[in-house]
Amino acid sequence: MALAFSSSSVIHGSLSSSSSYEQQPPKVSQMGITQPMDRSRIPLKAVNFTQRSLAMKPLVPLAATIVAPEVEEKAETDDYEKLAKELTNASPLKIMDKALEKFGSEIAIAFSGAEDVALLEYARLTGRPFRVFSLDTGRLNPETYQLFDAVEKHYGIRIEYTFPDAVEVQALVRNKGLYSFYEDGHQECCRIRKVRPLRRALKGLHAWITGQRKDQSPGTRSEIPIVQVDPSFEGLDGGVGSLVKWNPVANVDGNDIWNFLRAMNVPVNSLHSQGYVSIGCEPCTRAVLPGQHEREGRWWWEDSRAKECGLHKANIKDESMNGNGNGAVHANGSAAVADIFDTNDIVSLSRPGIENLLKLENRREPWIVVLYAPWCQFCQAMEGSYVELAEKLASSGVKVAKFRGDGEQKAFAQKELQLGSFPTILFFPRHTSQPIKYPSEKRDVDSLLAFVNALR
Repeated sequence: MALAFSSSSVIHGSLSSSSSYEQQPPKVSQMGITQPMDRSRIPLKAVNFTQRSLAMKPLVPLAATIVAPEVEEKAETDDYEKLAKELTNASPLKIMDKALEKFGSEIAIAFSGAEDVALLEYARLTGRPFRVFSLDTGRLNPETYQLFDAVEKHYGIRIEYTFPDAVEVQALVRNKGLYSFYEDGHQECCRIRKVRPLRRALKGLHAWITGQRKDQSPGTRSEIPIVQVDPSFEGLDGGVGSLVKWNPVANVDGNDIWNFLRAMNVPVNSLHSQGYVSIGCEPCTRAVLPGQHEREGRWWWEDSRAKECGLHKANIKDESMNGNGNGAVHANGSAAVADIFDTNDIVSLSRPGIENLLKLENRREPWIVVLYAPWCQFCQAMEGSYVELAEKLASSGVKVAKFRGDGEQKAFAQKELQLGSFPTILFFPRHTSQPIKYPSEKRDVDSLLAFVNALR
C-alpha cells in the first residue's frame, strides 16, 4: 500500500447542498449507485485546497508542537460506537459524505488498490474536497505505480507519498539481505516499510479513511466497524483517542466493489486482469487460482492467520476467539487473544522472574518492563513503539521485558508493581530495588527512550 496525501475539490456543493443535482439525487443502493448518472454535472477536474484558500495541516507536524491532551477515552469511544451503529445500513456514499463533512481537510483517504479507487469515486460523488495519501514502500509493482499516475490524471489530483526511513531500510537490507522475509516472516520488513511510515503520516491528521472490508480475510476482519476511534495510531493532537478511522466499504462484498468500478469506468490496476486480487509489494504478492480466497496471494509461504502487514492490526480478530485455535478464557471473561510484544529483543518474565528482579538492590543492568494484558487495546496500540524501543536498546546495556499482569497475576501486580491500568511501564535502576513508574500517557518510542535515558 502506498500512503500519500492529495487534495481535491470536485463538485461545487455537497450531498447537503440545495443544487438541482442534490434535489434529485441518484438512486442509492448499498454500493451507492444503481442507475446511470449524468456525469456532465460532475466535472472530474479537481481544485487544490490552496486554490480555494483553505489552510491545510502539514503532513508531519514538528514533534515539539504535538501535545497530548486530556482525553476522555470512554466518552469519545462511545460516541463513535453509536455513530457506527447508526451507519450500519448506510451506503458507502452516505458514509463518505459524513466523514468528509465532519473532518474536512483534516481527513485523508489511504490509497493503494481497487477498494481505494472506489473510495476516491465516492469522495468525488459527494462534491466535497478530499485528500489522498499513499505509502510507497519501494517494493511495489510497476503496474501499481502506473495506476497511481492514471488515478492522478483521472481525478486531477496529486497523491502525496510517504516513504520508509532510508537508514532503517539500509540497515535491514545490509544485515539480512533483500528477501529476509521469506526466511523469518514479513513482519519486520512491513514494520519498517509500511507501519512506521503510516504512523508518521497519520500524525498530520485527525481522521483517515480505509478500504477495509469484512470479507477480505477469512476470520480476521469480520468485525470491522464503519467508524471507530483508532486504537493503534495517534493523530495530530497526540495521545489515545486523537485519531478516528473510517471504513465506508466494511459491509460491502468484493464483487459489488468491482461492479461499481466497472459501472463508473475508473482506472484499476492492470494486475487484476492477470489473476491478482489483493495486491501489495511485488515480492509478497502473486496471482490466485480460481476458488482461492483473495488473501491467499499475499505472503503465501506463511500461515493463513499471519496474512496481515500490521496497518490494520487493531481490526484483526484472532481465530482463537472463534474456538478455532487454542484460546483460553482470560480473567475478564472473554476469550484469550494471541500474545503481544513477541520478539527476541523483549524478555518474557514469569512471576518468579519479576519477584527476583524486585528483590535485587544491585542489578547488573537496568530494566524496563511493561505490565500488560494482550486483550487490552491500549497495550496493542503501543506494541509497535515498544518493539522498536527494544530494538534501539538491544546493545545499550538496558534490558527490555514484559510481564503479563492480568488474570491470577493481577492482584500481585497491583500490590507489588504499582499496576493501576494496562499498560503500566516500570524502570528498574541498577542500584535501587524500587522501580520507577512511567508517568505519561504518551507511549511513542521517542518518549519512552527519553524516559529510559533520563534514568539510566
